[in-house]
Amino acid sequence: MTAPHLPLAGIRVLAIEQYGAGPYATMHLADLGAEVIKIESPAREGAPAGDMSRQSGPFFLGDNDSQFFQTFNRGKRSVSLEIRTPRGRELLLKLVEKADAVANNLRGDQPARLGLTYDDLKSVNPRIVCAHLSGYGRTGPRTTWPAYDYLAQSEAGYLDITGEPGTPPARMGLSMIDFMGGVTAAFAVSSALLGAYRSGKGCDIDVTLYDVAMHQLTYPATWYLNEGHATERRPRSGHPSVVPCEMMPTADGWIFVMCITARFWTMLCEKIGQPALTTDPRFNGFAERRANRQALIDILDPIFRTQTTSQWMSVLAGTVPAAPVLTLPQALDNPYLAETGGILKLAHPARPDGLRMIASPIRVDGERLGATPGPACGADTEAVLGELGVSAGDIAALRQSGVC
Repeated sequence: MTAPHLPLAGIRVLAIEQYGAGPYATMHLADLGAEVIKIESPAREGAPAGDMSRQSGPFFLGDNDSQFFQTFNRGKRSVSLEIRTPRGRELLLKLVEKADAVANNLRGDQPARLGLTYDDLKSVNPRIVCAHLSGYGRTGPRTTWPAYDYLAQSEAGYLDITGEPGTPPARMGLSMIDFMGGVTAAFAVSSALLGAYRSGKGCDIDVTLYDVAMHQLTYPATWYLNEGHATERRPRSGHPSVVPCEMMPTADGWIFVMCITARFWTMLCEKIGQPALTTDPRFNGFAERRANRQALIDILDPIFRTQTTSQWMSVLAGTVPAAPVLTLPQALDNPYLAETGGILKLAHPARPDGLRMIASPIRVDGERLGATPGPACGADTEAVLGELGVSAGDIAALRQSGVC
């Protein structure tokens, strides 16, 4: 899909970001057509240039690039600029004049220190949206605390409710708080841009990993806050209140079955050849099935073990909500993923055969979103600063002095 047809075409976002959550947020904006310019620090003694994720292994793509970096930075541009120097600050403000948003995922005390808040930038551009994605926010007793996804999962109770009963606390297999924080920030930026477009006035937008983690507790939080009910782990990753809604053992693995409605329970019983279960007083309602879960499992387990996961999917697919429990390689090799355009191939110079990654989950007019590879560090410095009237000779001098 060409850029002019993308919803955010014409929007310019300056991104002062590192590693995962912030880059994930601005990658969504870039996928949707925004021009995202990463402001990356030049190399200095003891530290390589740019986003730290360029050095994140184990799989690298030449000098100062990695598959981890590419995962979160496709479709962006990169400008090398030390914004903590007077000349770097001057050039940053010139970029802000022509930008729509400035996004960062710095520690909570850093945006004010670096002059990245709306109060700092509104005199240059009153419509600028300043987005701050931090661990704990820009106010309060934790502004200086470093934060990471696993810590947010720990403090928000995720580890307590993840895994099998009786086992040690376990985190999610992926950094979902980073990713949900990024999605929340991207949504907040998009909303603020719409508001600034209508009113002519920008604002500060704040999203914290801690708040996002707590917000995702949703109905278990509501149950506890109002009824004192503590949601606990259920066997086989089962739903806290619906049965059967869990993994069932098959002849060669597992299948996840979700009888969320009464109709799906009836259809499951018919599909597995046990229609009498629907009239059994132990199982004829949600409360009854939950109260007699183990008795029901004792009946269902031997039945599900008679066929393979694939065979059961042939029986249930499209009627009873069910999915095979796949390994990570099986999930990525799933023909359905390829058939639906779920794999994006980028023409990265270090991978002549293409760098493959998961495509954006968003479609515009029915089409998957394309992308270009993430930029080399500082690859767009000359072009972007040239738009500000900075000559090639001046840029060379700025490089010599460590500004870019």
